[in-house]
Amino acid sequence: MNKAESTDTTRHFDVDAVRRDFPILQEQVNGHPLVYLDNAATTQKPQAVIDAISHYYLHDNSNVHRGAHALADRATRKFEGARDTVATFLNAPAREQILWTRGTTEGINLVAQSWGRSQLQPGDRVLVSAMEHHSNIVPWQMVAQDTGARVEAIPVDATGTLDLVALQALLAEGHVRMVSVGHVSNALGTVNPVREIVELAKAAGALTLIDGAQAVSHWPVDVQALDCDFYAFSAHKLFGPTGIGVLYGKREWLEAMPPYQGGGEMIEAVSFQGTTYGALPYKFEAGTPDIAGAIGLAAAIDYLNGLDRDAAMAHEKALLAYAEEKAKASEGITLVGTAAERVSVLSFLVEGTHPNDLGFLLDQQGIAVRTGHHCAQPIMAQYGIPGTVRASISFYNTFEEVDRLFEALEKARQFFG
Repeated sequence: MNKAESTDTTRHFDVDAVRRDFPILQEQVNGHPLVYLDNAATTQKPQAVIDAISHYYLHDNSNVHRGAHALADRATRKFEGARDTVATFLNAPAREQILWTRGTTEGINLVAQSWGRSQLQPGDRVLVSAMEHHSNIVPWQMVAQDTGARVEAIPVDATGTLDLVALQALLAEGHVRMVSVGHVSNALGTVNPVREIVELAKAAGALTLIDGAQAVSHWPVDVQALDCDFYAFSAHKLFGPTGIGVLYGKREWLEAMPPYQGGGEMIEAVSFQGTTYGALPYKFEAGTPDIAGAIGLAAAIDYLNGLDRDAAMAHEKALLAYAEEKAKASEGITLVGTAAERVSVLSFLVEGTHPNDLGFLLDQQGIAVRTGHHCAQPIMAQYGIPGTVRASISFYNTFEEVDRLFEALEKARQFFG
């Protein structure tokens, strides 16, 4: 697919108009217009999100739930309205199944520390894929060390594709209590067949947790259709603020799980004779929440809902195809992660250069990419590499920006000889 063909396939998506919604995209970096290709690390924020957070602090700032005044009432209605927005966004059966967290990492830790510590026993097994982010490995290792359970890796092949046959074999060995996998690999862009993974795990009597951090910005997610037991994501990967995230859980598990933390907000009554905990979702939300963050996340979802998501996805797909074509035609570039189903992530190496050095030279030309192991050291070790350069694309990126990336890569290649 050449540039003209790619542009034609997405002519109905007005990327210039969308870019005007994101103030930071007009920034200059090192004397060059910013080319932001680090969306898998965090996405940029539209003006609507910035305005929603600012409005809260300017007009509604108060703690939620118990205040007997107008500001507290306004803050509470917006905060709980944000929970309703997220429940609709994920097609959750009930708003009580939406828990606020600090992000995907805390959501996974909550499940590991609450469900894991109360359910796992010596000999039990937790399966994660070999391409997982550290946030979906380390929490399970921590709880396994204390409970006697084992954490095992589902194999991933040279293209970055999860081996479903190997997963079936691991499940057939028995004693698997949890299968925890990423919906999308942050390091490779692989889209895992999570509905099939959930079905296989369920047939083997295991629960499933899906790390959706890299998925929610690319397409709508329906937790009821997936039938997963838990789904976690972070607002900052979804054009919202940092410091706020979501854990969805099936009601039967959330009601059975003990609280993850203790303190204010999550209680019904406290005495020195004992404490009773609040109902869902509050028993998992100790302390003052990130009120502005929840409001900002709701604004991000409202913004996304105002776009043509199908057109945005088609634009991203065309950008990735265009970038892959240019990479294959460029001297010395090796793609890392070439699974058939991928989102708009281009992970690669350039012959004769270290990813970190390359990232520095790209930054000097105004191009923001991520370099290193991307918190996915096991898969990098499997491939025998220290890391990659990762250019991750969003719907506000352009074909001209892809051109600038490869022009800058050619300059860097010549610099390194």
